[in-house]
Amino acid sequence: MSTTTIAVIIFVAAYALIISEKVHRTIVGIFGAMLMILCGVIDQQTAIGHIDFNTLGLLIGMMIIVNITSETGLFNFLAIWAAKKVKARPIALLVALSALTMVCSALLDNVTTVLLTVPITFSITAQLKVDVKPYLISQILASNIGGTATLIGDPPNIMIGSAVGLNFMDFVWNLTGLCIFIFIVVEALLIAIYGKALKTQPELQEKVMRLNERSQIANPALLKKCLFVIAVTISMFVLHGTLGLQTATAALSGAGLLLLITYTRNESMIAKVLSKVEWLAIFFFAGLFVLVGALVETGVIKMLAVEAIKLTNGSVNATAMLILWMSAFASAFIDNIPFVATLIPLIKDMGQLGLTNLDPMWWSLALGACLGGNGTLIGASANVVVASMAAQRGKQISFLGFMKIAFPVMVLTVAISSVYVYIRYL
Repeated sequence: MSTTTIAVIIFVAAYALIISEKVHRTIVGIFGAMLMILCGVIDQQTAIGHIDFNTLGLLIGMMIIVNITSETGLFNFLAIWAAKKVKARPIALLVALSALTMVCSALLDNVTTVLLTVPITFSITAQLKVDVKPYLISQILASNIGGTATLIGDPPNIMIGSAVGLNFMDFVWNLTGLCIFIFIVVEALLIAIYGKALKTQPELQEKVMRLNERSQIANPALLKKCLFVIAVTISMFVLHGTLGLQTATAALSGAGLLLLITYTRNESMIAKVLSKVEWLAIFFFAGLFVLVGALVETGVIKMLAVEAIKLTNGSVNATAMLILWMSAFASAFIDNIPFVATLIPLIKDMGQLGLTNLDPMWWSLALGACLGGNGTLIGASANVVVASMAAQRGKQISFLGFMKIAFPVMVLTVAISSVYVYIRYL
């Protein structure tokens, strides 16, 4: 058997296991990567060369910053503050909590954002005696829209930015405005769907208005340090192109600074913070990069690029639309991270085969992969986490019930993105 055949068999088997969820994806990533080396498809040194340490460093740095910040109670403060700003009116509250989720997801990890904001959503809706499900569905959609808006909002964007050399401001200029528009359209749709059902009593609103958001801040001194470091880190993201720094350097510098000024010699707290880093995700990424790297080394990716160009007759317009819609539908049903990891070298090879303008391809991939996650309950990690949190509290969000609302919304957002990509880039 040729190394190419072996590489394809291992990759397809790994992908099948990831989709089936019979084996944890981290185990699949590590074992699949090692099989590629053991079977002689790729040697260890070449395998290590394919691991994108910039992506891993950026993820680890942001996870450390978020883990420390979560200890301060900042997110509970923001949720209650937002509820009081809209006078606890149910429809306005839906928009306010979703907007908070979107903004946080643009600057932090989506899963962390929903873990921190959803519990307070349950608390406020329980006090208002309104159905929590519209709020949860809205927050799921908002987390994925917000994650699309920036370089650090969603892992696919981190991977694309690192592979192509796109900086933080590139994503802001190209995607943030569109995502704000999409968010407004989605919220208007949700209000049209749920608006009549979202009603409460004035006395219950008054009860929420009496909540003291300042009491949620558990550690004011730590909060000041966290806000300072977050400001410094985001400034470094904005300027990293000018400063000649990689995004991982910015994130890890911020993480290192925050550890330095908070837990200088407190070994147990340092261990606690580092233990909360999602190492399962980090090792999954590392294994995945090796799996895709093996396909690159054996020429499989180049062959797929040739076939894709044949399919679209080398048309930049047709190729961009194919990538956008294929990414969206694939990401609705399968993990978008391995999908994006496979498409990045594919698009690069398209450039070598004659497609001169690759910009539309990268933005199409980012929009499709991130917004496609809204299509189903398994489309993104944040969706699964919110559904799990709801089930634990006796509020089951069914797969079909979610899909009935979310899938048409996803199709609409991708259609809007298609018009945007065509007008702006094509």
